[in-house]
Amino acid sequence: MTEVKREVFGQMPQEEGGGVVKFILKSDSMKVEILSLMMMRQGEEFSDVVLGFDTLEGYTRKHPFLGAVVGHVANRIAKGRFIVDGKEYQLFLNNGPNSLHGGARGFDKVLWSPQVLPNGICFFWLSLDGEEGYPGDLKVWVTYMLSGGELTINYRAQTSKATPINLTNHAYFNLAGQGSRDIYNHEISIEADSYLPVDDTKIPTGEVAVVQGTGFDLRQLVELGKDLQKFHLDGFNHNFCLQQAEAQCLVDRAHHPPTGRTMKVHSTQPGIQFKSGNNLDGSLKGKGAVTYPRHSTFCLEIQNWPDAVSKPHLPNTILWPDKEYNYTTWLVFSAA
Repeated sequence: MTEVKREVFGQMPQEEGGGVVKFILKSDSMKVEILSLMMMRQGEEFSDVVLGFDTLEGYTRKHPFLGAVVGHVANRIAKGRFIVDGKEYQLFLNNGPNSLHGGARGFDKVLWSPQVLPNGICFFWLSLDGEEGYPGDLKVWVTYMLSGGELTINYRAQTSKATPINLTNHAYFNLAGQGSRDIYNHEISIEADSYLPVDDTKIPTGEVAVVQGTGFDLRQLVELGKDLQKFHLDGFNHNFCLQQAEAQCLVDRAHHPPTGRTMKVHSTQPGIQFKSGNNLDGSLKGKGAVTYPRHSTFCLEIQNWPDAVSKPHLPNTILWPDKEYNYTTWLVFSAA
């Protein structure tokens, strides 16, 4: 049985309005904290494996989307432009020449409406037509359910106009414990035969490259530090191409041998953006006033492929008014 509790976490700035509530989902083996600002944190009573902040101010200031649910479209859209139903749309550019994670005020910066469920929480947000440049009134539901060591995240959306959508969770993990120095002794596997090379602005070039014989071949567990060193890689920030399936499918496994902690990720999405904390530099202070240096964390964004709305040969990312966006991610934690 999962216990669901709520606590006041803080007050949004006056122009935004509203108090932010922290919801605590607690099973016999895991505790997860979720803010109505749509940030995910791991509980303090257990080994804390999710990066984040102790106060609301940390989340309202600029940070690299720690724990956030991002949308309308996760990842990047080249030059912030796309054409849907014969009409061109221009988005706000917040990542060099591109639009990233929904723009200036994405879904991570709004106050969602929560509904408590027996074993979890369902959050709702209505994004109005034209918000951040996206067409259509978009209704979005994100539901977190906790059972034992399994956290389930379900994403649903309906729109009044054809619109691109790509929702994901942007939690940063370190299975040694948040605040640990690096992730070099973590073992990672990703069930992908190919990945998307990117240009110098992190936009996919359009090529779908095979992983065989490269440092991107993570089909078997590899130790991250050794893989980066062997292939002279600065780190990962790439989409790995999965086999999209209607049923729950294992897509990733992360293991920390010193503690025996393992996280298995299942999903029905066609992509996973694997990031190794390349842009962290130690200047960001998180929970417990610890700093987050380069390669101190990894992020697994389960998603559609980035910039798919600009590249017709990539998996479709357009939601039409007569359809529903609906997919689930399962995060299963264990310790040997």
